[in-house]
Amino acid sequence: MKYCTKCGTQLDDDAMFCSACGAATGASMPPPVNMPSVQPAGESGIKTIAKVFMLISCIFTGIWLIPLAWMVPMTVVYWNRVKNHQPVGTGFKVCTLIFVNLIAGILMLCDDTPN
Repeated sequence: MKYCTKCGTQLDDDAMFCSACGAATGASMPPPVNMPSVQPAGESGIKTIAKVFMLISCIFTGIWLIPLAWMVPMTVVYWNRVKNHQPVGTGFKVCTLIFVNLIAGILMLCDDTPN
């Protein structure tokens, strides 16, 4: 047997409310649900690593000027979209994988954090 925590009346073990005062016995309340933690407004580690690999590719490809014509603008666009929390399309991610840096493109495709 259990007792009401408000008025002290003796209750059945499966009672959800006190029959005398109507107070909840605590058995009717569901256990607390673990809510997923909300990520802070900063960027994820995957985005930072992708940005670093894109930058490294731009630096080491500086010998040939033709690839820089698309590598630098793609790197700048990605940095701005991450900074402004804008979505990055799958096509852009695939083009990064092909034309800028394989590792950065794969990281961008694997990143599932909302922007």
